[in-house]
Amino acid sequence: MRKQKEDLSTRQKAAVILMLLGPDRAGNVVRFFNEDQTEQLSIELARLDKITPDQREQIINEFYDIAEAQNVVAEGGIEQAKGMLEAAYGTEKATDMLKRIVAAMEVVPFDFLRKTDPAQVLSFIQDEHPQTIALVLAYMPITSASDILTKLTPELRADVASRIALMDQTPPEVIRRVEQVLEKKLSTVANQEMTQAGGPKALVDLLNRVDRATERLILDSLEENNPELAETVKNMMFVFEDILTLDDRAIQAIMREVDTKELATALKGTNPDVQNKVFKNMSERATGMLKEEMEFMGPVRLRVVEEAQQKIVGIIRRLEESGELVIGRSGEEDVLV
Repeated sequence: MRKQKEDLSTRQKAAVILMLLGPDRAGNVVRFFNEDQTEQLSIELARLDKITPDQREQIINEFYDIAEAQNVVAEGGIEQAKGMLEAAYGTEKATDMLKRIVAAMEVVPFDFLRKTDPAQVLSFIQDEHPQTIALVLAYMPITSASDILTKLTPELRADVASRIALMDQTPPEVIRRVEQVLEKKLSTVANQEMTQAGGPKALVDLLNRVDRATERLILDSLEENNPELAETVKNMMFVFEDILTLDDRAIQAIMREVDTKELATALKGTNPDVQNKVFKNMSERATGMLKEEMEFMGPVRLRVVEEAQQKIVGIIRRLEESGELVIGRSGEEDVLV
C-alpha cells in the first residue's frame, strides 16, 4: 500500500517532477505552459529543499505515466530553476524571469497589510473566519498584530489566539487565495473617500447644542464609564479663551475665586482681548496689582501657562456644576445665580 505524501501541494509535486526530469527535459515540458504557470512552478522549484526517497517514490507513483525511474539527485534550488528556464527560453529570457522569481520569493505574505493602519486592518478582517484572522495576524508585524488582537471581541480573541498557537504550515496557494480576497477588499475600502467622523470634538459639538439636562446625563454617564474621556470632553467644552463669551457678572464671580498669581500666569501670552476682558471686571487697584505681577514674573514656560489656565477653567466648571454659574450653550445667555 502506498504511503500518503506528506504536506506537499499539487504545485510542489509538479515542481518535484520537473526537478526529477532534469533541466533539459523540464525545459521541454514548460514550453507548453504560459509564463505565469512557468513562474509559479519555478518559484516552487526554487523553494524546494532535499526530497526524501520516500517522497520521491510517492510522487513518481502519482505521475507514473509521466516520469519513469530515473537516477537523478533529488535536490531543488535556484540553480535547478535557472537550468530549466534556460533550456526552455534561452539565457536572456531565463535571466529576466529568474529575477522576477527571486523577487517573488522574497515577498512576505500579506506584505500589503504591513503599511496599513492596524485600525483599518481590524475593520475589514474582524468579520472574517477566525482561521483567516489568525493567518493574517501570524504574518503581521508583532506590534500591529497585538494591537489588532486586543481589539477583537473576547470570544473571538481567544479563538484566534488558540488558532495562532496551533497553526503549522499553510499551503502557499491557500495564502495566495486569502491575500487576493483581502487585497481586493482593501482596495475597495481605500478607493472610497474616507472622512473623519466622531471623536471627542464631535461629542462636544453635539453637547453644545442639547439642553442642559441631556448634557448632564451624558457627562455623568461618561464620568462613570470613562473618567479620562469625560475630562477630555469637559476641557474641550470650555477653554480659557472662552472667557470672552461670558458676561461681566460671570467674570466678576470667577475672579473672586481665582488667586492673583495664578491669574497673572494664565494671562501671559493670551491675546489682548482676553486680558482687557479680565481687567475691565476688576477694580483699578486689583488691575494694577495684576499687571505688576505679570510684569515682574518675566518669561514663563508655555506648559506652566497652560496649567494655570486649566486650573481657572476647573474653577469655572466647579462654579457651573454647583449651580452658581450657568454658561450659555448655543445661543443661551450666561446666567449668574
